[in-house]
Amino acid sequence: MSDIAAAPRGVRIVRLANFVTPASGGLRTALQQLGAGYLAAGHEPVLIVPGERPSDERMAQGRVITLPGVVLPGTGGYRVLTDRRRLSALLDSVAPDRLEVSDRTTLRWTGEWARRRRIPSVMVSHETADGVLRTWGVPAVAAGRAADRLNRRSAWSYSRIVCTTEWAEREFVRIGARNVVRAPLGVDLVRCRPERRRAELRARYARGADVLLLMCSRLSVEKR
Repeated sequence: MSDIAAAPRGVRIVRLANFVTPASGGLRTALQQLGAGYLAAGHEPVLIVPGERPSDERMAQGRVITLPGVVLPGTGGYRVLTDRRRLSALLDSVAPDRLEVSDRTTLRWTGEWARRRRIPSVMVSHETADGVLRTWGVPAVAAGRAADRLNRRSAWSYSRIVCTTEWAEREFVRIGARNVVRAPLGVDLVRCRPERRRAELRARYARGADVLLLMCSRLSVEKR
């Protein structure tokens, strides 16, 4: 994270995310690991997420604040923070030195909140806006046009747009955004390393083929 990485030690990094549940996968893992990394580097990470009931806990990833969130129908139980006034008041009280937002659509307004207060901010793009919109049932052409409008506003609002993949970065390249940084997520090299390969397991599933593709995903509504 360009602005965050260059910051002096001991800054308060407030992180926001929707679409996170206790059982969700990649985003939850990324948030936990980033929080633990910031904490180990001497910073003060504060994560704000939606949940069933309010809570404020100290965890291995730092402080985690849960605000009541509305369940989004058809998403398998994901909740979103919809009370802007309450969230804005909480952000004012927490007083971040940096703002990091892992949400492309529903929390996009917080970039302008940070800009008005001269707080350096980062939007982390784990996916594409048009992909999210298509998941919600918006036709492809309309989703692309809407995504371009959203992304132009996001690129203006946030200090940096951090994309974890080239796929996520393409949307911003398409609109000519100049504050985009690609920062791929890491891999757990303890559990995922070449030494753990098993020739007999590959033979069982590849059945003589040159290429064996493995997909890891949750059995959930939004993954189809």
